Amino acid sequence: MRRIANIGRLPAWAVLAVALLLTLFPFYWMVRTAITPAADLYADSGALFPRHPTMVNFLRILGLTSQEEARAAGGSGAQINFARYLLNSVVYSGLIATLQTFFCAMAGYAFARLRFPGRELVFGVVIAALMVPPIFTLLPNFVLVKNLDLINTFAGMVAPTILMTPFAVFFLRQFFLSIPRDVEEAARLDGNGAWGVFWRIVLPMSRGPLITIGLTTTVWAWKDYLWPLLVGREEQTRVLTVALGVFLQQSPNTRPDWTGLMAGSTLSVLPVLLLLVFLGRRLVQSLNFSGIK
Repeated sequence: MRRIANIGRLPAWAVLAVALLLTLFPFYWMVRTAITPAADLYADSGALFPRHPTMVNFLRILGLTSQEEARAAGGSGAQINFARYLLNSVVYSGLIATLQTFFCAMAGYAFARLRFPGRELVFGVVIAALMVPPIFTLLPNFVLVKNLDLINTFAGMVAPTILMTPFAVFFLRQFFLSIPRDVEEAARLDGNGAWGVFWRIVLPMSRGPLITIGLTTTVWAWKDYLWPLLVGREEQTRVLTVALGVFLQQSPNTRPDWTGLMAGSTLSVLPVLLLLVFLGRRLVQSLNFSGIK
């Protein structure tokens, strides 16, 4: 019977393998293009592996080659201040992930434990906000940030999303509901107020869900393009996604620098990929909690 059950799993494993291949293949093709010489890109556009792999595209995107060497390698001579834009992306995504996770935890705990007039109505409004497409709030947010004179500042870039998102509030509220009340009552008997219970008891017990929200928020902010493009247009606030778009615009219209763009895209993916590798186990573990009711 066990052997029959294992054989029955083969179609599921096959479907999973195909789905995994389809998911990873674009990333592989990006890396493959990044290590392909520009001269071979169009000659062997359908080849699964590059004939003459090279790292020169990474060197010129990092500014480690002269413009003459970059043009000889098939590039346009354009370069990216990669270290500066990487730091900007870290600041942008780090501020959003850290503060949004903290404020969403406060809101989720308030909806789960505190009693105040209109709590269910306010929570319903928050959940209803999930149905509002983000594009609808883009223009009002931009006008508000412009009127506050926060264009080309990190404060203006993080302002619309720094407080909360409806999904994160709902997700954390459901987890807080699963925490036994006896634990919180024992903390109150020890002299802790609502803030003490939240800071000393609830947050340490919620590391898994908090890491989940922080990780997903970091990935979302890291790949964000439209809002940083509108608000952070100057070099001091330009993030990696916007910098790669500027790099593509600097390429000749007749032949875009695809190898350099893919090299820059590969480097921009690595920090988030490493973050997922180190925190992926915590992410999977936190998804197994029983707080959804």
